Amino acid sequence: MKTPRYQRRFYRSWITGRLLKRRVIIEETDILIYSDQPVERDYCMERIRSYRNQIKAYIARDERFLNSLEPVTVESRAAPIVRDMAAAGRKADVGPMAAVAGAIAQRLGEDLIGRGCRDIIIENGGDIYLNTRTAVTVGLFAGSSVLSGRLKLRLEPEFMPCGVCTSSGTVGHSLSFGKADAAVIIAGNAALADAVATAAGNRIAGAKDLERAVRFARSVRGVRGALFVIKDTMASWGAVTLDNPAA
Repeated sequence: MKTPRYQRRFYRSWITGRLLKRRVIIEETDILIYSDQPVERDYCMERIRSYRNQIKAYIARDERFLNSLEPVTVESRAAPIVRDMAAAGRKADVGPMAAVAGAIAQRLGEDLIGRGCRDIIIENGGDIYLNTRTAVTVGLFAGSSVLSGRLKLRLEPEFMPCGVCTSSGTVGHSLSFGKADAAVIIAGNAALADAVATAAGNRIAGAKDLERAVRFARSVRGVRGALFVIKDTMASWGAVTLDNPAA
């Protein structure tokens, strides 16, 4: 059963590699940054705070943006991150807040690339923006599933930049109407991956629903791959290369 309480992000202890690490926390946003060169904490905090404030300001004008479980049309003069979230929600047929973690990760990653970083990984609550010159292996935590920790996705540089985002009906505090232990989406940007992961996870109540979730993921333009896990069963499609496929 899910819990609304904070859950320690122990999966971060699985992360290894040559990149430099920096953690930045602002209110509910808890981001881990991996980069090929040092990044300024103050700059990262300013950018994250700015994006959060832009989202809050829009919510103050239109509460639907916060509460809707369906797509919301936003003003053309809305902040770019607000438009990102609305566009992702529209493609996935979910509310815009389903894309918030991925959208912030995407924007911050692009900011740091713009400041000269050549390799960037932004992890925001299990939702990831990737832009690196070498392959990256992403481990999958899927709660109590026997496949949890046994599956690793390998992302090659030709698929980057991209977003790799996960929704779960059994792990974490984010809203899901499904029972998937993990619904992972790889997409051209992290906001879209986040929204589609939520939408796909909502469709999985049992192993019989995995094929339906795959068909849905394939139907969304911009999605490059999907991996779904429920208990001891998995299904995948597209740009999903398993580094150590489970037996």
